[in-house]
Amino acid sequence: MWALFIWVSLLLITITHWVYSWRNPKCRGKLPPGSMGFPLLGETIQFFKPNPTSDIPPFIKQRVKKHGPIFKTNLVGRPVIVSTDPDLSYFVFQQEGRCFQSWYPDTFTNIFGKKNVGSLHGFMYKYLKSMVLTLFGYDGLKKMLPQVELTANKRLELWSNQESVELKDATASMIFDLTAKKLISHDPDKSSENLRANFVAFIRGLISFPFNIPGTAYHKCLKVGRENAMKMLRNMLQERRKKPRKNPSDFFDYVIEEIQKEGTILTEEIALDLMFVLLFASFETTSLALTLAIKFLSDDPEVLKRLTEEHETILRNREDAESGLTWEEYKSMTYTFQQFINETARLANIVPAIFRKALIDIKYKDYTIPAGWAVMVCPPAVHLNPDKYEDPLVFNPSRWEESKSNNASKHFMAFGGGMRFCVGTDFTKLQMAVFLHSLVTKYRWEEIKGGNILRTPGLQFPNGYHVKLHKKVA
Repeated sequence: MWALFIWVSLLLITITHWVYSWRNPKCRGKLPPGSMGFPLLGETIQFFKPNPTSDIPPFIKQRVKKHGPIFKTNLVGRPVIVSTDPDLSYFVFQQEGRCFQSWYPDTFTNIFGKKNVGSLHGFMYKYLKSMVLTLFGYDGLKKMLPQVELTANKRLELWSNQESVELKDATASMIFDLTAKKLISHDPDKSSENLRANFVAFIRGLISFPFNIPGTAYHKCLKVGRENAMKMLRNMLQERRKKPRKNPSDFFDYVIEEIQKEGTILTEEIALDLMFVLLFASFETTSLALTLAIKFLSDDPEVLKRLTEEHETILRNREDAESGLTWEEYKSMTYTFQQFINETARLANIVPAIFRKALIDIKYKDYTIPAGWAVMVCPPAVHLNPDKYEDPLVFNPSRWEESKSNNASKHFMAFGGGMRFCVGTDFTKLQMAVFLHSLVTKYRWEEIKGGNILRTPGLQFPNGYHVKLHKKVA
């Protein structure tokens, strides 16, 4: 009896000590306030709750109100410092490779691949970035402009003959087909496999709670979405290595050339993860932004009028109004870029969380960020800060008239920041600007169904936004 009592007492003491240690982690300094949540789970369940509003996620908003702009938590078993402080967030980006390095939870790296570009560091990351810029850099985009415009015109013509079009899915299909053609020469009309369907399954699981159990969305994301897409890419890679094409024409050809070089550091695993991430990021994020942009235009006739005037001026100044966009005309879209797209990106908050890991103990103000802890930068909290943006939930492109923040700053990080500033930013802007040019100069539209926006820590989905396109009469 006494032995049982002693064992039970020891077990209770052990559990109590473990729970205390979980909730009060050691630190050589003062940790920010906050809660570590339940043992093992932390505050993961609260973090993954959907946000049905356009405001800062409740998980963040409630804790900022209680603890201040910097707080601690625990997500999927990992201690995390959350920053909604613009200065700290900017510091984190600028200190990449010195005090911090890119990091994401295992649940994300399992989805995007252990060797995805976001998980690589130093020379390897810079090497992959330089590779991607051969496609999405200045020269690559300049060559791509006519094809982007042609694609937009064809799709708009197609949609105008339909009773209505669901914009999110339609723009995603348009952008995916264009991107897949440039990356891997994929033609959905000629291919027997539906590559995009695998990415749709992948996206549905991306925003789900990370339980890798058969039947869950996360499990389907890994087994149906990622595995099928990777199988297609791997088969394509092996086929091209066996039978090289006489006239290399896409990014995959360039990647294969790099793999086959003597002494190369590029492996098949890294190359395939790179192609997977590029296919996902290039179409899903841009289609979300475009759908929200058109919704904003529908709700604000004055903004639509000003945007249309800029693009119709381009046509009036041409000798041949039917000729295609030139690079000079594209670069002249100052209102489109500096005000309209910036404001859309600010409110879209397509990337609601950016993760880093502290490499050393870091002192910031009164707090210490311990080495090994994750840091989560929260762009929505920065973009919707009323101290910086008056009426932050109101769509108001004119707020950018005097701003110089076209890319990244302490108060604007829609495309990341520091050395990991999104390499596809200019490609996204190209697709958005060219599509909007074709849309506002040739069509008008009416809402058929308003849809809704469901935000989660992973992505946001403007669901069910249907419009009917009508050609403008000359």
